[in-house]
Amino acid sequence: MKPSVEKTPAELSAEQAAYWNGAGGKGWLASYDRIERSIGDFGQAVLAAADPQPGEKVIDVGCGLGGTTRSLADAVGLGGHVLGVDISEELVASARAHRVPNATFVVGNAATHPFEAASYDLVFSRFGVMFFGEPVAAFRNFQQAMKPDGRLVFLCWRKPDENPWGLVPVRAAAPFLPPLPRPGPEDPGQFAFGDRARVERILKGAGFSALSFKPLDQLVFMGQTIADILENGGRFGPLARAFAEATPEQVAKAKAAIAETLKPHETAEGVRLPGACWLVTAKASAG
Repeated sequence: MKPSVEKTPAELSAEQAAYWNGAGGKGWLASYDRIERSIGDFGQAVLAAADPQPGEKVIDVGCGLGGTTRSLADAVGLGGHVLGVDISEELVASARAHRVPNATFVVGNAATHPFEAASYDLVFSRFGVMFFGEPVAAFRNFQQAMKPDGRLVFLCWRKPDENPWGLVPVRAAAPFLPPLPRPGPEDPGQFAFGDRARVERILKGAGFSALSFKPLDQLVFMGQTIADILENGGRFGPLARAFAEATPEQVAKAKAAIAETLKPHETAEGVRLPGACWLVTAKASAG
């Protein structure tokens, strides 16, 4: 892997915006059905932990195509409201197409969005909070938007070595591809919240209290067949970026190595590998 080059928070934020309004957003949209099947059970767990109530006001951070926003909107009812925020114009456009009567979708950076102060009962996210260039500032922005008794509930991946679904294909392919960038310990990214101590530091620095971290471990559906996984790998994720920079011969060798590594995991129900998350909850204030 390429060593990380230290970047400013503004540069990191700009990179995330460019990615999710380009290849990342398009790849997520193209892979949506598979992604939802992969993380759907995780999503149900975090929704149950959030326990949205009728009449509540909710922020859904990194709402994507709005699936979780719609679930939250159903729970809070027409007396409540959900604000879905995502940095990807393409994903938000798809979310708006569902025309949820008690939800609003906004294109923007949730870290700096001007939320109405002291107004929200719940700030929620399913895998959407690991991508901020300045995470303490982002969570402070959420904290000031919440009522004094408001609650924060989100789901994030633990460390890469605890998530074979993400690590195994990358390790198998790496010898045959151009070096992948190695994120720094404070850089945004999929596994940026894997270190519990770092997340605790971020949340406490933003003013949250009563922190709780529940390990959540489940098998992640990667595809119905290995052929499906190889096709999807070129659409979204770190391998898609590496494949784009590689020669056809390099890609072919990498895919062959991935296929060989995944063979023991292929079943009639598809290919699944272990996944590991933190289900994090906190209170807006110590009161």
